[in-house]
This record gives sequence, C-alpha cells and structure tokens, in this order.
Amino acid sequence: MPIKEADLERVRELPFLKAANDDTFRRLTQGAFLQRFPAGTTLLTEGDSVDFLYIVLDGTVELSGTWNDKETILALLGPLSTFILAAVVLDASALMSATTRDRSDILMISGETLRRVMHEDAAFSFAVSQELAGCYRGLVRSMKSQKLRGGIERLANYLITQRVRQGDVETITLPHEKRVLASLLGMTPENLSRAFASLADYGVVVNGPLVTIGRPVVLTRLAKPDALIDNHAPEGMRGRGKALLEVWPNQPERMTV
Repeated sequence: MPIKEADLERVRELPFLKAANDDTFRRLTQGAFLQRFPAGTTLLTEGDSVDFLYIVLDGTVELSGTWNDKETILALLGPLSTFILAAVVLDASALMSATTRDRSDILMISGETLRRVMHEDAAFSFAVSQELAGCYRGLVRSMKSQKLRGGIERLANYLITQRVRQGDVETITLPHEKRVLASLLGMTPENLSRAFASLADYGVVVNGPLVTIGRPVVLTRLAKPDALIDNHAPEGMRGRGKALLEVWPNQPERMTV
C-alpha cells in the first residue's frame, strides 16, 4: 500500500519520531512499508531476527509468548502503538510473537536505518531512549502487580483503572474478552470467573462484557491502588507512547491530548 501523507502526519506525532529532524524522518519513512494484514496474520514469531520496527496505524495486534506448550498474551496494541523497539535497537531476536486480531494497517520501518540514524541524530536517539525507559517502567509496574497482589486484587485494580479511563461511569465495558483478560492479568479463565464472583460482595455485577461497579469506594478499599504500580493516565494518552504515559502526572506541559 502507498503511504499517504495523512498517515505520515499521524506517525510523525509519535513523540520519539516527533523529536527526529526532518532529514531523519525522511530517511526513516522513505524505505518504510505500509501493509494491510487480515485478522490472524502472524507478523513475527518469537526467536525470529527483527528487521523492522512495527507501528500499528489501524487494527489490533496481540503480543504473546510460549514455553513448554503453554502460551500467554502479553499485551494488546491498537493505534498508534509501536512494538519490538528494544529488539530493533539491540539488533536482537524477538522475545515475543505478534499476530493481528483483526484487519490491521501496519507501518514497518527498517531496523537498520533506525539504528544508523540514531548515531547521527542525537535528539532522535534520546527520544528513543525515553520511549524504551517508558516501556521498562511499564514492565516494572506489571511485575509489581503480579508479584505483590492476589488475583482478586489485580482484577479489582484493573476494574478501577477501566472505570477511570471510561469517564468514571458506573457501568464499564470490558475492552477484551474474558479469556484474553485472564491472560493479561496472569490468571486462568476459571480463576478469573471465581474472582468476579468474589467481587460481588464489593458491589460488582457482571453481565457479559458489562461490569457495574455499584460501590466504588468499597472496591477501592479492597484494591488499594498505588501510584507506584497503577497508571491511571486519561484515555487520551493511549497511543501517545510509553514515555508520555509515565511522565503525564508530573509534567503535564509535555501532554498534547
């Protein structure tokens, strides 16, 4: 697919690409590929060498990992999200697989070109390091939640986060099917069902993908949300890069929602 000017303008708004000078951005995108993939397309398999940085323009991409006949979903990405940046910078093999969940438009930027211009454009290189730092901090948050909280507490905090992102409404819509949600929370589907049942005592009512939080104060008392684990960035921050997700509470001047 030809890369439209409107697509380039969208990509240019990603913070680490916005920091690139005009020549750097031109070199990064002039050899890029924009492709539309049907649902269920494997873009990358863990262990593969990584030739491109991927940017999701439309659609959803699932990142997953496997071990000993077990599989887990690590993340679901929508527009505008990048993935495999760390592997590209290190010129290392992929630690996760990437598959489209629905029809997706993906921009692929040459990893070799990205590494080359990082040596030449200091501002761009620093912005890439900031994005990687944001990814690292997000991983630390996830690890702390997994290791310090039980399944019910993880689910309670997830519901509180979704309530904030969806405008502090009483009834939220789960953005993922429950099988996927269980994997994202490090639970089995059976344990997730039991956790939802346990939360009924805290005013949580489940009706398919709709979850009503009737007693948010009581649920919050159970969840004990912590700013050093949970990131309640507003919905407008989604798709703006991992670095901005980490700095938004303390440096609002860097936000352009």
